[in-house]
Amino acid sequence: MAYKKLSEQMHELDNVQRSDAFLKQFREAVREGKFEATYLPERFTLPKQFSRRGGEGTYQRETKEMLFEVTPAFEKWFEQTNKDLVATRRAGTVKPSLEAIESGQLDFKALAAETRKRMQASFEKGQTLGKSRAKAVAGTRSGGGGGRRKKSA
Repeated sequence: MAYKKLSEQMHELDNVQRSDAFLKQFREAVREGKFEATYLPERFTLPKQFSRRGGEGTYQRETKEMLFEVTPAFEKWFEQTNKDLVATRRAGTVKPSLEAIESGQLDFKALAAETRKRMQASFEKGQTLGKSRAKAVAGTRSGGGGGRRKKSA
């Protein structure tokens, strides 16, 4: 049987920016016994470029190297996993703007309906809050024993 390093296999991914997700799924598959692999003493750098939150620039991560047996079961698993990683790539959400609406990226009618729904919910919340405050104030003014009571002997 042929053996291959994990670092070499990662370069065969259709989208190397998903190499961290691939690594996680690879380790899970090994844990579950879908195919055999072993750790090697060296480390390698993931091909993905990570960006820092709130900062500028990118960085890369390192992980332990693994060696695995290239079997038909592995090739089938890799093909499916690679396809899934490309398909599950989530695109960033499009922010509402004139350009986004005019270009057809966002549906104006759907946005308007959502806005109307949120405005109605906010209005109803205000009405409910106002009514509960009015009841609370009325309850203390209705002679409900707000003053001092005389002790009766």
